[in-house]
Amino acid sequence: MSIQIEGPYFEKSHICTPIVRSLGEWFGIEEAIVHYSNSIDHLPTWLAYQRAKAIGFVSIKQHTPYAAEVYVMGILMEAHHKGIGRALIEKSQEWLRSQNVEYLQVKTLGPSDPDEGYAKTRAFYEAVGFRPMEESKQIWGEENPCLIMVKRL
Repeated sequence: MSIQIEGPYFEKSHICTPIVRSLGEWFGIEEAIVHYSNSIDHLPTWLAYQRAKAIGFVSIKQHTPYAAEVYVMGILMEAHHKGIGRALIEKSQEWLRSQNVEYLQVKTLGPSDPDEGYAKTRAFYEAVGFRPMEESKQIWGEENPCLIMVKRL
């Protein structure tokens, strides 16, 4: 599978939002989808293409000169387990290092929620070097425990 990773771009929500909407298992809250869509246009975003079709993306939010976050990432289901997520993370990390960013975090549903899809998400982030730091029910609420994962760049 020949994949091209391009970016960083801005104003790409028109490409990314349909990907997010196709991933209802992970993005099932309409208010969150709208928020992500509005935010993507203002964040550096990398796109994964296969034969000129966008199949995945990652948008990064920088919080301080030293720390950034994988703000939103999505890969079409048919493209899962093909190294695309890893390639997107690696490409965005290269850019972050060039900006002298030292730490990258990601927030995902915590392990106290038994959701199998998110167990796979956590396993992916661990496989690309993130480590669990803290689970909090104060960020997204009692029903959605938030796990903060970090890695040093």
